Amino acid sequence: MTQVRAIRGATTLEEDTIEQLNERVRTLVSEMMTANRLVPDDLISILFTATSDIGSGFPATAARSLGLDDTPVMCAREMEIPGSLGLCVRVMMHAHSPRSKREVVHVYLHGARQLRPDLVAQAGEDDR
Repeated sequence: MTQVRAIRGATTLEEDTIEQLNERVRTLVSEMMTANRLVPDDLISILFTATSDIGSGFPATAARSLGLDDTPVMCAREMEIPGSLGLCVRVMMHAHSPRSKREVVHVYLHGARQLRPDLVAQAGEDDR
């Protein structure tokens, strides 16, 4: 039986360029889908947030370039908290999945690994 699952992910940029934003977001979304054995029809929606130091483009545009034209996507600004991780794109993907909550693989790449080291450690090589 499939359930609706929320899958988290994040990545960081080294510099705010449209090329790096597109590459990092496409990689993140692709890895989230692969790790959770999802196909585009499984996706319900994707919410992206970006820190205020990212202004080169929309993460949603990068996701659409993966052929996710039928998936509702939305971008928002991440809260500005002193000392928080910069140049960061976060994702919450809602999908239909037969996996239990404990089996969902959350994907954190590059500098974003420090956000949830507990979840990075759970994502074994078999899931990536």
